[in-house]
Amino acid sequence: MKLRLLFLGLRAACPNRMAAAFARRQPGAEEMEIGCATIEAAPPDPAAGAAMAETGLRLEEEACPELAALDGRPFDIVVTLCRQAGDRQPLLSGRPAVIQWNLPDPAGFDADPARRVAQFRELRDAIRRLVADLFEQGYVAAFASLRAGSDLILDSISDGILAHDLQRRIVFFNRAAETITGRTEADVLGRDCHAVFGCGFCGAKCALDNAAPDAPGFEERRERMELAAVGGARRTLDARILPLRDRHGRWVGLVSVFHDVTREVHLERRMAAEQSFAGIVGRDPKMQGVFQLVRDVADSGVPILIQGESGTGKELVAAAIHNEGPRAAGPFVAVNCGALPEGLLESEMFGHVRGAFTGAIRDKKGRFELADGGTIFLDEIGDVSPAMQMRLLRVLQEGVIERVGGEQSIRVDVRVISATHRDLRREIEAGRFREDLYYRLNVVPIWMPPLRERLADLPLLVEHLLGRFLREMGRPGTLRVSAAAMDALLAHDWPGNVRELENWLQYALVKCRGDAIGPEHLPPAHLASRRAAAAAAPAAPPPAARRPPLNVERVREALARTGGNRRDAARELGVARATLYRFFEAHRGEFGEEPATS
Repeated sequence: MKLRLLFLGLRAACPNRMAAAFARRQPGAEEMEIGCATIEAAPPDPAAGAAMAETGLRLEEEACPELAALDGRPFDIVVTLCRQAGDRQPLLSGRPAVIQWNLPDPAGFDADPARRVAQFRELRDAIRRLVADLFEQGYVAAFASLRAGSDLILDSISDGILAHDLQRRIVFFNRAAETITGRTEADVLGRDCHAVFGCGFCGAKCALDNAAPDAPGFEERRERMELAAVGGARRTLDARILPLRDRHGRWVGLVSVFHDVTREVHLERRMAAEQSFAGIVGRDPKMQGVFQLVRDVADSGVPILIQGESGTGKELVAAAIHNEGPRAAGPFVAVNCGALPEGLLESEMFGHVRGAFTGAIRDKKGRFELADGGTIFLDEIGDVSPAMQMRLLRVLQEGVIERVGGEQSIRVDVRVISATHRDLRREIEAGRFREDLYYRLNVVPIWMPPLRERLADLPLLVEHLLGRFLREMGRPGTLRVSAAAMDALLAHDWPGNVRELENWLQYALVKCRGDAIGPEHLPPAHLASRRAAAAAAPAAPPPAARRPPLNVERVREALARTGGNRRDAARELGVARATLYRFFEAHRGEFGEEPATS
């Protein structure tokens, strides 16, 4: 690749033409690209042409455009011929080495034609000597070697580097930047950063927006941004945006140093997706199934029935279905049907008109009207009376309600999600729940597993809940759960499920003043649980009959004999259930979804 040399002047084009003409006659010049330019346009000077003609060279044969007309063409070496040109030199493409010659500015030459030609002769001879020194003294070769070494260093850096001037013209783009973005240096140099990359490398807001002409207003900015690489692939970049200053300390542009974190972000999102979804924590296969079902049903408008014990997070699932679906912008209205007496529940659900009953002093909208355009969540639907069931059935069938004491039918557009801890099939058999309403509500059933059936999630839940409680309390630092306390948590049956776990951890936070929660910080209930477990456990075998340490084969055999029941398998293996759960956690890849029951 040829070395590119540019002679740059302020206004006078003639000295630049002289330098370029002499440079072309130097040995080795045929292996270079030599040009000249001015920062501002200027007409040719006849006196300079006359002085140059004495050397046998025609000055008018050298093209000398304005620098802006070069459209960001990169150069390796730039020679500024006067101090004024050096002071006003803009940020140049290609990161060139800059040499400054402090030659006189022809603008100050004598107006007398003969005297003016003489002054150009002196300038011509000075330029010829400087050009000869540039080549014969090895300066060009030295600069070329220095540039090659510098390029090798910058192109070996794994971070991408992009620099642009205050007009957003890109002037530097290293090899890592090419690899990350899929664009070549030739594609971007001299082009507007926004034209190439959309919002550029400043994140949501360009660092030049509203900046003062002489100051960027910051020393460093850190941004995470999304970039569309060539071919349509999306890249996530972490970038540092820094002001770029010249040797006089003037702000001349910006430099962005960035690296590709797409893979890391993908892994973070994947891990987060595997461990939690819409605020619900769990990596147990049963919970992963719930997450997938929520994704599957979120975009539809069909009724959902969520069943499970109290405290398993049914309302969280209902909110997740609402938030992941097209009604997310609408209201999410929850009604606890089991907490209100029938008369009040009817008014809460459907509203009432003024004078409908004692105390009804004004019209009032019900929860169905308030949920119009969104989702209504009917918690503990199994507790409502037969009369209320009949009214709910009409809403589901016809999409209309009537306020208590009113005669006007009001059409509502709501998605109905209901939940119950009861077995509704048994309630139907007992005559306490309408079968037709059940089938209206239960278009898609979701079963929430109790905590005792997904104890492998317990350490993850503990970490999540502790972090949330510490943030809510404004308590600085971190807090861990000791191994002994975790054993106690794993040994508990959790009849109150996650809600009970929340209570235990809040109790522990009140009791614990150190950096680790121990068994002594847990509620007294855990002691009763341990005593009950000890009483129910079989007597320890004599020393001669003790079983060997746990291994994957022994655990598999025990699970096969107990039909996958972890509790029975632990009893058969002669170990505590917590010990077996820790073994599963340490050997997760060996079991997959086999150990499913508790």
